[in-house]
Amino acid sequence: MLAESALARIEERVVEQLRRTGHDGEPDRAILPDALAQALTESRVLLPRGEVVRLERYLDDRLFGLGPLAPLLRDPSVTEVMVNGSRGVWIERQGRLEATDVRFRDEDELLVLIERLVAPVGRRIDHASPLVDARLPDGSRVHAAIPPVSLAGPVLTIRRFSGAPLRPDDLVRLGTASEDLAADLNAAVREKRSMLVSGGTGSGKTTTLNALAFAIGADERIVTIEDAAELRLPQRNVVSLETRPANVEGRGEIGVRTLLRNALRMRPDRIIVGEVRGGEALDMLQAMNTGHRGSLTTAHANGPYHALLRIETMALMGGIDLPLVAIREQVRQGIDLVVHQERGDDGVRRIVAVHETTREGERPLRELWTYRDGTWSRCSS
Repeated sequence: MLAESALARIEERVVEQLRRTGHDGEPDRAILPDALAQALTESRVLLPRGEVVRLERYLDDRLFGLGPLAPLLRDPSVTEVMVNGSRGVWIERQGRLEATDVRFRDEDELLVLIERLVAPVGRRIDHASPLVDARLPDGSRVHAAIPPVSLAGPVLTIRRFSGAPLRPDDLVRLGTASEDLAADLNAAVREKRSMLVSGGTGSGKTTTLNALAFAIGADERIVTIEDAAELRLPQRNVVSLETRPANVEGRGEIGVRTLLRNALRMRPDRIIVGEVRGGEALDMLQAMNTGHRGSLTTAHANGPYHALLRIETMALMGGIDLPLVAIREQVRQGIDLVVHQERGDDGVRRIVAVHETTREGERPLRELWTYRDGTWSRCSS
């Protein structure tokens, strides 16, 4: 590659040529090869064909793509990219964090990249709206934060998803579950047992939820509700709904609760909510208790019992003055199974416990499966 000073001069010439031939001052990506050839000629730089191709890709990434992050995101083994301002870039590979030698020249370069990512999906980020969530065309999820809420400068996180959705047998292949456990969970989905998948951030809840949803019958109508559409189901009769944030004037927000209530009018056999975080938990429980058995959702929690407590707490946030005992009964009647997942020290995301809610007695849960000492065991009743 050329020296940094020479590279900067060539890039400046290329940008000037692209803008001159573009529309409304915007660079024209289609003529990048010709613009680069002209810039090299004017700079009297002669490069081998292979170097020209690499330089063209470098400029395409910088001017139209993901800049310094592009090589990382071309690596299929990288599942998450985390940029902490201009101080460094970390990646997740096979469940483990790794530091990289990728650096941004300054915070302005990173901010331009963030704006480039969110603009095509109708989102904006500035000092008035310093937080943004977006989804890339390939399904990757983007979160960005800039000052004043971020004290480290612009912060960008990109969570990638595999090109093909994971199937139930992939849970076994990846070490998430044993064959017997996967078979039991698939049978539970087919039997229309409502399920809550719990776990911490990055534990693989949504991946497991997607894999389990493959067991839903092809003749059933499914409505999915997510903040950022990640679920990819094989069934033909699927309606995917996605929340919408408020616009610049603070209007037009459409949350999970609104989508849930509208989903009930779409004649669903199953409702799948990507994650419950607040008062929508009450609406989800009511759906599970009013003819939509076999519905699925996820929640952040430290364990199965804690997951139920969180659902109760979030349901109390629903704005309806119900006593705790009534909500607790809806939880016990609506949720059949709690599947808890964790990411181990080895980076593998595993289902570590499966509990069944009890309809009677003081104990709210009964353990069905547990993971200990490297093996899954079915628990005796």
